[in-house]
Amino acid sequence: MEERKIPYKIYLTEDEMPRYWYNVRADMKHKPAPLLNPETYQPMTEEELGQVFCHELVRQELDMETPYFEIPEEIRNFYKMYRPSPLVRAYCLEEKLKTPAKIYYKFEGNNTSGSHKLNSAIAQAYYAKQQGLRGVTTETGAGQWGTALSMACAYLGLDCQVYMVKCSYEQKPFRREVMRTYGAHVTPSPSNTTSVGRKILAQFPGTSGSLGCAISEAVEAAASKEGYRYVLGSVLSQVLLHQTIIGLETQTALKKYDIHPDIIIGCAGGGSNLGGLIAPFAGEMLRGEANYQLIAVEPASCPSLTRGKYRYDYCDTGMICPLQKMYTLGNGFIPAASHSGGLRYHGMSSIVSQLYDDGLMEARSVEQTEVFAAAQEFAKCEGILPAPESSHAIRVAMDEAIRCRETGEEKTIVFGLTGTGYFDMVAYGKYNDGEMTDYIPTDAELQHGFDSIPKFPGNE
Repeated sequence: MEERKIPYKIYLTEDEMPRYWYNVRADMKHKPAPLLNPETYQPMTEEELGQVFCHELVRQELDMETPYFEIPEEIRNFYKMYRPSPLVRAYCLEEKLKTPAKIYYKFEGNNTSGSHKLNSAIAQAYYAKQQGLRGVTTETGAGQWGTALSMACAYLGLDCQVYMVKCSYEQKPFRREVMRTYGAHVTPSPSNTTSVGRKILAQFPGTSGSLGCAISEAVEAAASKEGYRYVLGSVLSQVLLHQTIIGLETQTALKKYDIHPDIIIGCAGGGSNLGGLIAPFAGEMLRGEANYQLIAVEPASCPSLTRGKYRYDYCDTGMICPLQKMYTLGNGFIPAASHSGGLRYHGMSSIVSQLYDDGLMEARSVEQTEVFAAAQEFAKCEGILPAPESSHAIRVAMDEAIRCRETGEEKTIVFGLTGTGYFDMVAYGKYNDGEMTDYIPTDAELQHGFDSIPKFPGNE
């Protein structure tokens, strides 16, 4: 098909929007290892998980065989407020880089929450409502997930309790206020409102917090409230399942114009955006139908894939959540305060970890100042101010496009633009004023985190 027939933005119709989420585990030859009970180290049962999560979400979490889950009509109708999202050709960025590569990005920022997080937030809130619950508790890093969940809960009439990582609570006050505007109660984490929060504060005085800390507090809060369950914005398989609507739409848009991507790139914190984007393409690879270069991009300050260990570890700092086999820096690792709060998690999704361990994808870590340099260049060319998290993918997409310029290869690059950065102006201000610094943990600092990984037979 001639390139001139490919529009600047590829939109799907409502009828072309996916009606099913895709469960990549059904096609994986090596299934992700099961979640383990933190006390017995035995696989978690449906009943045990149901004490923390909604029943339908537990079913989705445990199912490794069903390839597709139908999206309920109520959720599809909500999606139609901002989906299908566009797949955009970055013509201006290509011209700026003088590259023969073709660059596309899937833009997930066209909703009030400003990110892809709403795709799973509305699903999890819907199942909580169906179960007759009063409310939910959760954690949030940069605030995108908390914002999305507060919006979904407001829509469905549920109470929403959010534990926001302390450094982001202070750096991103406007995102905090959006959550409160939607009726959520927002608490900086670690806090004095939970026993695990008090314990963390005693152990790490003055800590800036982490997603692992906030998860611990949110789980404890849910367990102490009648009619509440905990919901998570990333990492878990149920979340990656909901986010596959990103990859499925991308796949459909590309096929609509007979475009074959060579490289697919996503930022990686807990794995929700990355897993959602790459899952359908990884499925093609697993079934032997196609081959792609899949790249996960993480911050050099929190390099769980590139420098972590593949072990069972607690999903939270307080060690009250199930253990998950994943690439981890250790539940005791507290990442340095950075402006990409959504990527400050010590571990990685079990699905993404297994795909990475099986060699189906690669991982790269990038430093913060290089990320913001790419974000600024992208904003100047494409007219969108990207979120710091998304800008990790932009950095590597630009690097690959520059490599194509040097080699003369005409590759097609697709990356996920997870959301906008209009609530991240403190971070952009630091960069523009030359006050932003890079931090790379030493081997000794990483070892301190590794020492917190539980030791039991088979986990050495």
